[in-house]
Amino acid sequence: MKHIFIVNPHAGSKSCEALVREALRAYDGKVDYEIYVKQRRGDSHEVVRRYRANYPEEDLRFYACGGDGTLRELAIACIGVEGVAFTAFAQGSGNDYVKYYGGPDEFRNVGRLLHGTMTPIDMMKVRSEGNEVTWAMNATHFGLDAKVARTMHRLRRFPLIGKGMAYPTAVAWGFLTGMKNKCTVWADNERISDNDKKAFDHILLCTAANGTHVGGSYCCAPNSRNNDGLMEVCLVRPLSRLRFLRMMNGYKQGTHLNDPMFKPYITYVRARHITIDGPEGFCVSLDGEILPATHIEVENIQHAVKFIVPDSYSNRMDFEG
Repeated sequence: MKHIFIVNPHAGSKSCEALVREALRAYDGKVDYEIYVKQRRGDSHEVVRRYRANYPEEDLRFYACGGDGTLRELAIACIGVEGVAFTAFAQGSGNDYVKYYGGPDEFRNVGRLLHGTMTPIDMMKVRSEGNEVTWAMNATHFGLDAKVARTMHRLRRFPLIGKGMAYPTAVAWGFLTGMKNKCTVWADNERISDNDKKAFDHILLCTAANGTHVGGSYCCAPNSRNNDGLMEVCLVRPLSRLRFLRMMNGYKQGTHLNDPMFKPYITYVRARHITIDGPEGFCVSLDGEILPATHIEVENIQHAVKFIVPDSYSNRMDFEG
């Protein structure tokens, strides 16, 4: 078995290349591994196919050394490729996807990753106007969430704000400008937004998730199962800013689905397919990556790829499909 560590030198506050090399030094001569430092965005696709072609008889395991963006790119690269599995060597600022398994700490232990368990997981196939196709691994979210993600990407470029403060600052900006968002949402062909017979309804936000967390600390989908073929879809209707502040902690803790305070404002369903229509300038966030589009269809593909879970979790998690 060959292990390939794909390092994103721009993930986190500084390059994790030295950390990866130091962590792997103990396995020199014991494990067949190689390190590839990313040269540009999207090159994971070429790396996966090159290794598959060069080592046609070997099982390949790939490790995304970075954050959620690096992991999503590698996940997409592995779709449809036989004999490959992948995981996160969590070095980003958010690492939202691995919170499904309890958090990033165990995904920073190289030994436990090398001896990890392979399990099939779902991926969200996202199709926008013009029939363009991409994928999401953790969550497709829109409304306030997407506006926050779009703002965060812009703020991260400013040295005075930086990566650490970009998200809370973006949330504050969303609080001022993104409390009512026009769109319509269908889940398995049933309209779940307000259905007021207008072209667009109004929502605060909506998430369709296979993972559990977005934004670093918000448990948007506490009941999620990432291998059952279904997305957890939670639509939140517009509400006052004062009520939003009162309810934010519940959304953060993942108690919103059972809290009576949330009941008048939430529609929660499980679905294989959702359709979203929005006005000009509308966008969705795919694991933090912004996709501008006015028509989006999301289909959950069961067991699309194989993910490696650290061995320390194998006795605590249900990996059955």
